[in-house]
Amino acid sequence: MPLGPDIVELLNRARADLRMGVPVAIRAGDDSGLIVAAETLSPERLVALTSMGSAQLAITDRRAATLKVAAYDGDVARLVLPDDATASWIEAVADPARDLSAPMKGPFRPIRDGSAALARAGVRLAKSARLLPAAVVVPMTVAPAVAQASGLTCLDWQRAAEELDRATVLHPVIHARLPMRAAEAGRLHVFRPEDGGEEHYAIEIGAPRRDQPVLARLHSACFTGDVLGSLKCDCGPQLHAALDQMGREGSGILLYLNQEGRGIGLTNKMRAYSLQDQGFDTVEANHRLGFEDDERDFRIGAALLRRMGFSSVRLLTNNPAKIRMLESQGIGVVERVPLKVGRSAHNAQYLATKAAKSGHLL
Repeated sequence: MPLGPDIVELLNRARADLRMGVPVAIRAGDDSGLIVAAETLSPERLVALTSMGSAQLAITDRRAATLKVAAYDGDVARLVLPDDATASWIEAVADPARDLSAPMKGPFRPIRDGSAALARAGVRLAKSARLLPAAVVVPMTVAPAVAQASGLTCLDWQRAAEELDRATVLHPVIHARLPMRAAEAGRLHVFRPEDGGEEHYAIEIGAPRRDQPVLARLHSACFTGDVLGSLKCDCGPQLHAALDQMGREGSGILLYLNQEGRGIGLTNKMRAYSLQDQGFDTVEANHRLGFEDDERDFRIGAALLRRMGFSSVRLLTNNPAKIRMLESQGIGVVERVPLKVGRSAHNAQYLATKAAKSGHLL
């Protein structure tokens, strides 16, 4: 086996680089260039990048709609970077938290012609690093050579995109007995994804039979609700109600998936909360940040169920999308078990939005 990194390892290196503000070189078909995440770009690196070529700022169509900018490329918009653009200006364009403090950011000059391959790569890579989905892009034919000379990570985007599209392969790491308030007969399983992402957990209550539908819950991590008891959502009450019901029935499986904030990460979730304080609902806040309504990958849940030997479930959920996803991945859902708990004056509007815009059965 070669000592050098494979595409999975290079992707993880690229994510880490972007989080630290280090540029990454991309080869996308006939295009190549350097990209750096908008929110971590330093003034010094901005000067270095703009000296190498004509820089662009790539944002999603969702963020472009907020800024009233035409997204000529469909899913992304490319903006000409003004000669006097600063790192602070770039961050203000990318981050809606700055829309009130820095309202005068235009006029913008959207790019209509040429390839958007590098822009799409930059936005997608920033998003996969749990950063704001915006990137400064500097197209240049010599980007691979610059990367080699400067020690930068260089990605073949076709191979990287194929890896990002691929369902995550999960490997069991360890499991151990874990007596809990909900059930003394508990066991925690830890699974590590092959792509180097965050680990996911399966909490097994009792000894559920593999040849019968298991009472199951796919629960996305919610630090604010599960740990802090936040009243802005119903996540914490749902977690504990699901475990309690499994304890009463004597068996069940709860998958705890580390996809905080509908898959955008805790930092971006807090950005969305800040926008909600300005009067936007949860879906509108995600869109203003540049994200879709829901960025989670529920194929992970189906993969974990199969890995643990389950082929059919009685699913504790109010979300029909979870049912459709599991069934599309070969997991039978023989019953939807409602989980209507945790409503309060603080989250009534949040729950109403989930019902109206995300189809939750509340």
